[in-house]
Amino acid sequence: MTDPLHILGVSGSLRRASTNTGLLRAAGTLLPPVVTFEIADISKIPPFNQDLENELPAPVREFKDKVRHADGILFAVAEYNYSVSGVLKNAIDWASRPPADNVWAGKPAAIVSSSVGILGGSRAQYHLRQSFVFLGIRPVTKPEVFVTFNTNKFDSVGDLTDPEAKKFLEALVIELVRLTREVRATARLAAAP
Repeated sequence: MTDPLHILGVSGSLRRASTNTGLLRAAGTLLPPVVTFEIADISKIPPFNQDLENELPAPVREFKDKVRHADGILFAVAEYNYSVSGVLKNAIDWASRPPADNVWAGKPAAIVSSSVGILGGSRAQYHLRQSFVFLGIRPVTKPEVFVTFNTNKFDSVGDLTDPEAKKFLEALVIELVRLTREVRATARLAAAP
């Protein structure tokens, strides 16, 4: 039997009908049955303040615990000004501090994005990948999923309706599960006597 896994979704948008959060909801329905999925709420995380990193605010502690206990991460990246949203960057920064407790280190992660334009949030995805290098996150590099012209592919509440986009999203989450299992097996081998 295959070991169960837990994947944590993190959306860079706080909008109620966010299509990026809609991608996470859709991803949760496409995972194998032995994989559980939840979407983290980052809306209550305060702006990063290094003075507080040794006495973390409660919403930060809760978020870090969710990341720490997740086997893998699925980021949905809203693009603002050619980059990731401030709320996502803020949550990522908090969870990496203090440096001795960077809960991202070694985590397998994948990225999805959607936007109204032809690039589908690709610039934000590539900026986030740069942060992965320093954070020690193990990225899924292919397939890349950019949902373009999202007004035609989501309903009014932000749920994904496009079958082609669902097909690409499913391929991405299956690869995230594969990488997560690989990382887990490697860690077990390294820990074996």
